[in-house]
Amino acid sequence: MNATRPLAPFVDGPLGPDERTAVRALARRAAEHDGVDPLSEQTLLDLDVPGTEHWLVRAPAPPGSPSTDPLVAYAQLGAAAGGARSAELVVAPPARGSGTGGALLAAVAARATETGHDLLLWAHGDVPGAHRLATGAGLVPLRELWRMARALAPVPVPHVPGLRPFVVGQDEQRWVALNGRAFAGHPEQGRLTAADLAAREREPWFRAADLLLLEREGTPVAYVWLKVEPPVGELYALGVDPAAQGRGLGSALTAYAVAHLAAQGLHQALLYTDADNAPALRAYRSAGFARDRIDVQYGCQAPRSAAEDATMPS
Repeated sequence: MNATRPLAPFVDGPLGPDERTAVRALARRAAEHDGVDPLSEQTLLDLDVPGTEHWLVRAPAPPGSPSTDPLVAYAQLGAAAGGARSAELVVAPPARGSGTGGALLAAVAARATETGHDLLLWAHGDVPGAHRLATGAGLVPLRELWRMARALAPVPVPHVPGLRPFVVGQDEQRWVALNGRAFAGHPEQGRLTAADLAAREREPWFRAADLLLLEREGTPVAYVWLKVEPPVGELYALGVDPAAQGRGLGSALTAYAVAHLAAQGLHQALLYTDADNAPALRAYRSAGFARDRIDVQYGCQAPRSAAEDATMPS
């Protein structure tokens, strides 16, 4: 690490406001350079919650400069789940090639081992530098997450009986229970809690009108959640209770989502799905979506078994 100080010890979360701002600014600089966000939404949300550990690497400050040195690299190691801890990291473009990324990954891997867990590392967009870093550390691809996209054009919004907007302050526990049933086997979506939902409700993009519950006899059996950030809209999550699967609810909600996004004047719809989820891929291709990016999860263990995907229609 020619231009950086030795790695500081990890910091138990949550990070303070100034540190969170610095991490987000670093992530934006890397995204502008690479064309892909280096840190996931969940990683950014976890900047200010307990249960995560953080590494912040700063460049040496020139003599006479303020005491807060520029942040040149950041890594996060998430809370344990299923015997593993998930990590993400980012290095500022000017600081790359100095060994910073390798040293940072080694520190994160050592901490995961110290706590008795396997390490899972996400590379968003699987850019060449991230691939070299992961494979150079002996990690292998375990999982691919596809981003799929389609152009939008105005179409009539279909009527789906029993579909209604989410009510903040009333529906949180009902949604958490439904989501947990729908994604009981999913490594991320199925673990969302009321606190996770509350964190998303505080995000600038959240609108209750874009989170819709489908009820049968007063009981939620499915939902579709949209994330609108013009000119793009995301089919953020779609879940169907296992007891209600096989009735075409997922397909109906996907069609509704596409039309709902188009009606807001958006130009493109996105979604994320696991590459090994054949039913989801068939459904989304039928709805006009095609792959436009790949995120890769690296690790040292055998590939996981297929799990239901966070936006898989049923």
